[in-house]
Amino acid sequence: MGEYNLTGIKLQEYDFEKRLYDQEAIRWMQENWSKSFLFSLLYAALIFGGQRVMKERTKFDLRKPLILWSLTLAVFSIIGAMRTGWYMSNVLLSSGFKKSVCDSGFYRAPVSKFWAYAFVLSKVPELGDTLFIVLRKQKLIFLHWYHHITVLLYTWYTYKDMVAGGGWFMTMNFTVHAFMYSYYTLRAAGIQVPRPCAMFITVTQILQMVMGTLVNVLVYKWMQNGTCSSTVDNIFWSTVMYSSYLVLFCSFFYQSYLKRQAKSKGD
Repeated sequence: MGEYNLTGIKLQEYDFEKRLYDQEAIRWMQENWSKSFLFSLLYAALIFGGQRVMKERTKFDLRKPLILWSLTLAVFSIIGAMRTGWYMSNVLLSSGFKKSVCDSGFYRAPVSKFWAYAFVLSKVPELGDTLFIVLRKQKLIFLHWYHHITVLLYTWYTYKDMVAGGGWFMTMNFTVHAFMYSYYTLRAAGIQVPRPCAMFITVTQILQMVMGTLVNVLVYKWMQNGTCSSTVDNIFWSTVMYSSYLVLFCSFFYQSYLKRQAKSKGD
């Protein structure tokens, strides 16, 4: 492993992070990003077809595979949050909030370039979350599969252009997923997790959507004077995505916690 200097602070770069050639990664995504539509179609066919197949079948337990699956994604997300968070905090401390929003170096800088690429690629295996729901015959809500498909499409679409705001989007998602998959791991292992923990995770998801929408507004504003590098199309689709998530997660929070709590008191 080696070291590099970013904004006056010495960071450590590991061998597996150094092996990524960002130019090749970006070129591959530019040539293949549209394959995300194929993955999305296959995903939809599998989960909805799987539900029909499982309708008359006995549900699978899958507790041990689910523990391993959730734990793997939790560890991946925790490390990703730490590595990308280190980069973003350095930019914030050395150059300020505006620079952190408009920064495009996230896609090419040592350490963050690896985790940026790993982040977008991870949206394909993360689709496997839904297979556990289908095979265990649990309720599959619209928010779940809609979120998986749109995140996959948007991240592959936006990575190829290295637009501003990506550092915030990826770091926030890594961080939220670190909490979320850790929670899923504990639940799968049969460990009782206090209800406020689940509420906290949903709140962090809502805050992520609020921040994502704000970042889009700022990128559009600062793009006008050439400070931020982005496109109107990218900002539009990103805003549509974050706004829809905000509405859906707020609705989920109300239905899952506030409405149920009020109903319990009424009973």
